[in-house]
Amino acid sequence: MSGLIVERRGPVLWLINNNPAARNALTLEYTTGAARELRAASDDPGISAVVLAGAEGFFCAGGDLNVLIKRREMPVPDRIATIGILHEMIRAIRACTRPVIAAVEGGAAGAGASIALACDLVVAERDSYFAVSYLRVGLTPDGGATAFLSECLPRQLANEIVMFGDKVPAERLFAAGAVNRLAEPGQAGAEAQALGERLHGVGPNALAGAKGLIAQARDNDLDAQLDAEARLMAEAQGGAESGEGISAFLEKRRPDFTKFRT
Repeated sequence: MSGLIVERRGPVLWLINNNPAARNALTLEYTTGAARELRAASDDPGISAVVLAGAEGFFCAGGDLNVLIKRREMPVPDRIATIGILHEMIRAIRACTRPVIAAVEGGAAGAGASIALACDLVVAERDSYFAVSYLRVGLTPDGGATAFLSECLPRQLANEIVMFGDKVPAERLFAAGAVNRLAEPGQAGAEAQALGERLHGVGPNALAGAKGLIAQARDNDLDAQLDAEARLMAEAQGGAESGEGISAFLEKRRPDFTKFRT
């Protein structure tokens, strides 16, 4: 049965795209369900990170062309509305106060690449690939692909990836800085879980604040970013999390942030 599998693995929430018969092509159940779970994760202090993955060894093949061809008969406003369902998931990834980690096995193609690149951290297996192949079927990218490629890659490389639509090895994107970790085949999930568990060792409110600062840094000028940093830093200095963290450092012990996750 296609859709979304939700699993809690310790402090890490897993959202698994379960449509393996179609290489985990997007379904309405997956995109709407993932957006809902991402919004809920923001309000759950027990969650340190969210991992997005695909069932049975493939991250996501993107949009199902058998579905897309049926939309040719729809009016443009209705087509925009259907694309908006995917875009709500993308917005939920970026708005989630918990770090979102992509665990890429096999491949991330089309909107699947957009979803992976929307994440805060990307783990990809060495033999996996990314492909933004919209132009090959006469379509333009969606899901934020052009935004995320332009954000993390030189313009010329982003152009190459979009214009030719070739399979780009994960190793090339790792070298370019768009992938955080390369994992051996079959190990992307374990590596993503390990990163999520490491994030359980930092203050949850500080982590949410840092993610927000990084997200707005590209839009702010320096003065605005300095003001934002000063405001959050001043608030953090008087908070209980920093009280525990600084005390633990001075006392040469590991901080206990569990009380702030209940």
